[in-house]
Amino acid sequence: MIRRFAVLLLLLSSETALAQAPQPAPTPPTYSEEIQVTASRMPEATSAVPVSIQIVTAQELRDRGATDLKSALALAAGVDIAPGGDAGPASSVPEFWGLREFDAFLLVVDGVPWGGAFNPALPTLDLADVERIEVQRGPAPVMYGATSFVGVIQVVRRAPGQKGASVEAGGGSHTSGSLGLAAPLPSWAGFDSSLAVDFERMGFEDERSSYKRTQVLWRNRRAAGAGVFSFDLAGTFLRQEPASPTPREGPVLSERVPIDSNQNPLGAHLDENRYFVRLGYERRLSGADWSTTLSYTHSGQDQLRGFLTDVTTVEPNAAGFRADIETNDLYFDTHLAWSKSTRWRLVAGADYLFGKAEAKGDTFEYGVGLDGSGAPSEIPAGEPRGIDDTRNFLGLYGNLEWLPLDRLRFDLGLRLNHTAEERGEGEEEGQPAGGDEAEGQRNDTRLSGGVGVTWTAWKAGADQLVAFADWKSTFKPAAIDFNLAESDEGEGGGILEPETSMSYEAGLKAELLGHALRLELAGFLSDLDNIVVSQSVNGLPALANAGRIRLQGLELGVVGRVRSNLYLRGSYALHDARFRDYLTELDGVPSQLAGNRLEMSPHQLAALALSWSPSQGLFASGELSYVGSRYLDKRNTALAESYATLAALVGYRRGRFELRLSGRNLTDRRDPVSESELGDSQYYRLFPRHLDLLGSVRF
Repeated sequence: MIRRFAVLLLLLSSETALAQAPQPAPTPPTYSEEIQVTASRMPEATSAVPVSIQIVTAQELRDRGATDLKSALALAAGVDIAPGGDAGPASSVPEFWGLREFDAFLLVVDGVPWGGAFNPALPTLDLADVERIEVQRGPAPVMYGATSFVGVIQVVRRAPGQKGASVEAGGGSHTSGSLGLAAPLPSWAGFDSSLAVDFERMGFEDERSSYKRTQVLWRNRRAAGAGVFSFDLAGTFLRQEPASPTPREGPVLSERVPIDSNQNPLGAHLDENRYFVRLGYERRLSGADWSTTLSYTHSGQDQLRGFLTDVTTVEPNAAGFRADIETNDLYFDTHLAWSKSTRWRLVAGADYLFGKAEAKGDTFEYGVGLDGSGAPSEIPAGEPRGIDDTRNFLGLYGNLEWLPLDRLRFDLGLRLNHTAEERGEGEEEGQPAGGDEAEGQRNDTRLSGGVGVTWTAWKAGADQLVAFADWKSTFKPAAIDFNLAESDEGEGGGILEPETSMSYEAGLKAELLGHALRLELAGFLSDLDNIVVSQSVNGLPALANAGRIRLQGLELGVVGRVRSNLYLRGSYALHDARFRDYLTELDGVPSQLAGNRLEMSPHQLAALALSWSPSQGLFASGELSYVGSRYLDKRNTALAESYATLAALVGYRRGRFELRLSGRNLTDRRDPVSESELGDSQYYRLFPRHLDLLGSVRF
């Protein structure tokens, strides 16, 4: 970290010399109409589409000092991001509409599902060189089909070759540090090209919990025939030392297990090398815009970790696993968009998502002190386990936008889905298929779709009030976690029933004072069947279908420019997520949970931020976030109290230089924020207070 600060000081010391060179003219903040591509695959104003959608720009991320998904979406209405989780400290667990499920939402990067046919690859998500983040609440059954359920987060990066380079370096609490470079490259063979390289190390109070993430992204784009060809190459290299969740005893987290203690074996790790390539081609064809994307991702993971099984000193009191997990994903999409007519627009296309994953390893038991002392460094081989899974998702989709009147628009979308999955689970590597302890196949062919309407109730110049409503029906194959001993409750012999949902949404969108004030108020109701939950099967964590649940609530988002450089942003959500019919076994007793709230789902979420963001000089921001009380268990006997956190930033810009000091969770709250899917009745806490000092130079 000392070397990084030396680089930063050297850059700052050269300011006087560079100040004599021509400086870029300051660009005053603008507040124009927001354009999205997530909801319709066409660039359209957020006010025009009949869904709840919010844009977070790169400028806002810089002004607020947001560098990860939690801080980036801290002000998004109805969205709560819990840091860390079972996937490691570099990951997070998002919540949409009151549902906190690790694969219930879709993560997209530049139009490609980030995680493929399996779970969102949150630990490898890097926000360097991002142009904007689009957040759509609610399902997207037409454009994305079986991989989206309660929301979509799409990260859109800067186009290759765009002017402007930047170098930044920083350091912070617990020997954290970062170093990044983003720059256009000289043109070659007609290609506009850019390179982004980013390194980050994040440390925590527990000395055995940290992560290092390095990303290299090379983007290219050039004219080809009557269109534009593009390709991206990326590599992400992640090294994580996982933290341990805290067990619950009765209605509260155990006081016998100290905060920040780590019960993992010595040398525990969650390491991943991820390689990604994307090809794209766009052109006009028969009066339409034709776009095609093909991507391939290979991921290799090496994992070793463990969890307490008993809050006692009697050994063995912990269980763990070792695993080598290899996944390969292929994604293809091609679609046509007719958008020139003033009365109708149509998008029609097909996509295909292929995923193949294989995990081999073993499970074992060990002993460890409740404070993490005595963690073993060497563990003999345990019970061999293996699982492989192949998924094929094929979709044909179309969405029609019809504008019979200037102020009235109808959306009608339909998708034909075909999903095929084949799974085998064996005890030993190389065991023949006939000896698998569980294997299965499942094929589903289903329709999904939606209907939406928007009505511009009032319009005066740039100001307007728009009402919208939509109905959507969708489904998705059940989640799979390669760290779990999968249950055999599904009809497919180890493959659970697909999850389905029927949702309704209605609301108002307002743009006032010449785009200086934006408001969105939306209400929703969603009925979900066969939702996947974690439970214990034969002493091992497993997944199971959980009957029916209902999500309903109200969400409000406000963004306003108080004056030239002063912005006010806020959000409020009232969520009610409950089981409607779920008969399960708790402590050996059949229990009907109908009427109970979903665990870890707060009734209320709120956030408020004020930022002063001039293009030159002093800038600052402050954020207050509130999370209401929530139950830690399905029985609704363990109620966790509400909490609030503070974040703040102060910085200075002059010419090309910027220096900022930011702090997250300044109140140092350590409340439980997500439940482990692996450790029974165990919970990850908020990360502790963290301070960062970062300097950057832009060219």
